[in-house]
Amino acid sequence: MILVTGATGFVGQALCAELSRRQLPYRPVSRKPQTGFHPIGAIDAATDWSEALKGIDTVIHLAARVHVMNDEAADPLAAFRAANVDVTLNLARQAVASGAKRFVFVSSIKVNGEATEKGRPFTASDVPRPEDPYGQSKWEAEQALFTLGQATGLEIVVIRPPLVYGPGVKANFASMMKWVRRGIPLPLGRVANKRSLVFVRNLVDFILLSADHPQASGHVFLVSDGADLSIADLLRRLAGAMGVKPRLLPVPTAILQHAASLLGRSAASQRLLGSLQVDMTETTTITGWTPPYSIDEGLLLTVERTSV
Repeated sequence: MILVTGATGFVGQALCAELSRRQLPYRPVSRKPQTGFHPIGAIDAATDWSEALKGIDTVIHLAARVHVMNDEAADPLAAFRAANVDVTLNLARQAVASGAKRFVFVSSIKVNGEATEKGRPFTASDVPRPEDPYGQSKWEAEQALFTLGQATGLEIVVIRPPLVYGPGVKANFASMMKWVRRGIPLPLGRVANKRSLVFVRNLVDFILLSADHPQASGHVFLVSDGADLSIADLLRRLAGAMGVKPRLLPVPTAILQHAASLLGRSAASQRLLGSLQVDMTETTTITGWTPPYSIDEGLLLTVERTSV
């Protein structure tokens, strides 16, 4: 049986739906009591997971304190460490004690860094260079898990996805969809960056593959849809999926970057204008995995099933 933490989140809901579709036994965890979920209460470094872990062979750990803009925590790194390192290690130690065999940890490409040079994607073997407290905490959690695995025999699998999108997506991706649907003119027609994305169902497919693949243990995997797009290409494809005409103005990228700098929005503009690519060669070589959905199929399903 599989234990799923973060089961009520964006990826967690998609994962549980696929587990149900495949008729695989699983136990989803939630902080508050709700039908069909195992209530765990507050999740912290002292949480007792013993009941939730009974009969569990594999843990898929999605629960996390996620990256947020304008973090208001007095000490953001301490807050991220408490949620993403201490909680993870507490769960993993108890998983060992309960007899679980494998622990799949969904980390983040932010462990590698914030940006790539076009044509030089991140790889799983790169030296990690996290640049914010969230990425740092995920990196520290990965290290702690591999150390625990070496000491106890718990099989550790780490997955670092880039931006995840799909039906019901929120935040920046939903905003882009809203801009396109409403026909808002966007000055992004000449942006020629390259960014990797992963459709949530592709990510879920790989998570489940890694949960029992005999060669996956001990590895870090990067995943994506296998096709990198510029922000201009992404907006055009979203428009095509919506059946509307994209309104992209051909403003030079340098002007956009300068304007963002003057407005103190350089970090935010990086997510639109910069490149972040991942290389899945190691993932494919070790597991044989290829994404079951193309990026256009993923975008179409996202558009059809997301209200913006």
